Amino acid sequence: MTSRTDATPASPTPPSPVRELTTRAIIIGGLITLVFTAANVYLGLKVGLTFATSIPAAVISMAILRKVRNHTIAENNIVQTIASAAGTLSAIIFVLPGLIMIGWWTGFPYWTTMLICLIGGILGVMYSIPLRRALVTGSDLPFPEGVAAAEVLKVGDPANNEGGDHANSEAAKSNRDGFLALVVGGIGSAVMALLAALKVSAAELSTTFKLGAGGTMVGSSLSLALIGVGHLVGITVGIAMIVGLLISFGVLLPVFTSGDLPSTGDISEVVSGTFADDVRFVGAGTMAVAAVWTLAKILGPVIRGIRESLASSRARSAGQEVDITERDIPVKTVVGVIVALMIPIGLLLWVFLDGTGISHHTGSLITLSVLFVLVLGLVIAAVCGYMAGLIGSSNSPISGIGVIIVLLAALLIKAVTGNDNGGDPTSLVAYTLFTAAVVFGVATISNDNLQDLKTGQLVGATPWKQQVGLVIGVFFGSLIIPPIMGLMASAFGFVGAPAPGRTRWPPRRRACCPPSPRASSATPSTGPRSVSGC
Repeated sequence: MTSRTDATPASPTPPSPVRELTTRAIIIGGLITLVFTAANVYLGLKVGLTFATSIPAAVISMAILRKVRNHTIAENNIVQTIASAAGTLSAIIFVLPGLIMIGWWTGFPYWTTMLICLIGGILGVMYSIPLRRALVTGSDLPFPEGVAAAEVLKVGDPANNEGGDHANSEAAKSNRDGFLALVVGGIGSAVMALLAALKVSAAELSTTFKLGAGGTMVGSSLSLALIGVGHLVGITVGIAMIVGLLISFGVLLPVFTSGDLPSTGDISEVVSGTFADDVRFVGAGTMAVAAVWTLAKILGPVIRGIRESLASSRARSAGQEVDITERDIPVKTVVGVIVALMIPIGLLLWVFLDGTGISHHTGSLITLSVLFVLVLGLVIAAVCGYMAGLIGSSNSPISGIGVIIVLLAALLIKAVTGNDNGGDPTSLVAYTLFTAAVVFGVATISNDNLQDLKTGQLVGATPWKQQVGLVIGVFFGSLIIPPIMGLMASAFGFVGAPAPGRTRWPPRRRACCPPSPRASSATPSTGPRSVSGC
């Protein structure tokens, strides 16, 4: 991995103290997080996609703060940093609904769900702090959304209006050009989304057809946002994705469907089902191998980054001046928070196991699960951070990471219990999903955290203030996720859930949470857990 030292802030590094982590920035960011998280939970359950909130939050922040004196680009950056949790933490919907699908829960217990989101999110922030020096300041990863957010913030930077007449003229022209690009892109995306919502235009195009003895499908999204992401990530990443597409749809899917297609009639159900049940897991396995390779590749830079962070902390303790752009939350604090959070994780797992058919394995299961979260959390944070830096958070295959987490958790838990399931295999499935949900919370936040830190690097922000902002964003997002998911569950239900007559959400939700074989025929020995009891 090559070192990169040419990243320059939008303006000279501001002197300390900087108007950055202010009360108004926290309030604005928190309110945006509440609204955008609710929207993301709904969209995620409805269409299987969530949207990145950093850039919309930055635009809203600039519109509000420009009417206030003494606002800074760093303050706007804190707002978008806090709000970015809305687009990432809401991805927890890819795992937790599985507990309803198998009949273990009848709703989402507020405090339990909130604590899973909160603890997993904070762990994601803590685990990604040592990765900043390795992946952001010490690598050539593009971080497309982080760079894009920085460019948006520069457009509204009040410092660009300072200087001589020539400087003002150049800054004004740059601002006009940047603002025009934002307006044109925003209007174009909004028009396309509106036309798709009104059924005037298709949101995507897809078709299935026979290929040799099997079948395959091709399709394309008409989202302008994906075109923008493609421009940002560059040709190399684009070619890599095309190669993966050709292997999946041109080779694996026809081979796996060979001999299974009906001689006449529609083949789309067989093809799409084979993709979800077989090809997707080949992709998950590929990512698992790539994760090991990525971890080996960045292990050296991560260790070096931790050493540099420790050296920076010692220098600050000794009274030496350290540039504000190099100030992270101290490593000792990071380690202390991570270790301390293992206690509430253990308590949550203990409460979850109490009274189940596998409660006689409580001690060994909790010990293994806590170690699983502690160790795998760091690995997942590194892998997700690397992928987000390479192809962007919105394009990162976070659902595939969820599949890997669930599979690993299932294997480890099965190793403890063996063939003893207490007469109720559903309890094993439920406990596996519950444990995996915590690690998935780590994955979702680390998938975005480094994008924000890249933005901060380019605008001269203070890393530790951004990291605190991310924790604040996680807190706000955790407050709103449980009631919105509960509302969606009660109003629409989920695929595979034992609730006849309800309208179902799309099958995409089954990617990480396959229904238990017993979900439709039996309930756990202790009965489904009701939200009213928590």
